[in-house]
Amino acid sequence: MAHNDDNIRLVQRFFECYGSGDLETMKRDILAEDVTWIIPGHHPLAGVKTGAEEIINYFATIAQANFKAELISLSASENHVVDVHRGWGEYGEHKVDMNWVLVYQIEDGRIKQAQNFAADQHIADQFFWNVWGDQLKSVPERLK
Repeated sequence: MAHNDDNIRLVQRFFECYGSGDLETMKRDILAEDVTWIIPGHHPLAGVKTGAEEIINYFATIAQANFKAELISLSASENHVVDVHRGWGEYGEHKVDMNWVLVYQIEDGRIKQAQNFAADQHIADQFFWNVWGDQLKSVPERLK
């Protein structure tokens, strides 16, 4: 059985890997193989990501917008960690900077599930549409 401090260290390690771009260590040592990650909103990257590989690909994608995170607070219980962090990104003229809350379910020393909450989902949706919405347009529209 994990101790609250172990769960907090796991999420701190997740943030260290995220911040340094060490997605392989994240995949190998932090995420459960069958992890689910719930991204809220109505934008091209929203939805449930399933499996460590899909989640790593998601993090690699948002890195294109120089997305960064800075921890503000962590709290834990036997099977959960809640983080509050500042998350920001910039892609050309498009910027986002707000607080986010994630609720992690921890199982067998790994992140089994994470659910993400944005301080202002409308702003987050607009940012993600501005950056990745063109990828969903038809080829003639993208070539204009």
